[in-house]
Amino acid sequence: MKADTHPNYHFIKVVMTDGSEYMTRSTYGNEGDKLSLDIDPSTHPAWTGGSQQLLDRGGRLSKFNSRFGGISLGKK
Repeated sequence: MKADTHPNYHFIKVVMTDGSEYMTRSTYGNEGDKLSLDIDPSTHPAWTGGSQQLLDRGGRLSKFNSRFGGISLGKK
C-alpha cells in the first residue's frame, strides 16, 4: 500500500448554532480546530418540520392538476 494515501483523521470541536459543542473525529482542518455550523438539526426546517412552499411557476402545477387531477389509483 502506498504511504500517505489516507487523510489525517483527528479530533475537532463542532459548535452548533445554539452554542452547544461536541468533540468528534474528522478530516476537517487540524487537530483541535473548531467547526462552527451555520445550519444544524436544531434550526433547519428539514429536521424541525418547518413549513414548505410549493411555487407554481408558469402554471405548470395547475396544468398538471387539470390534466391528471381526476385520476384515482385504487381505493381510498
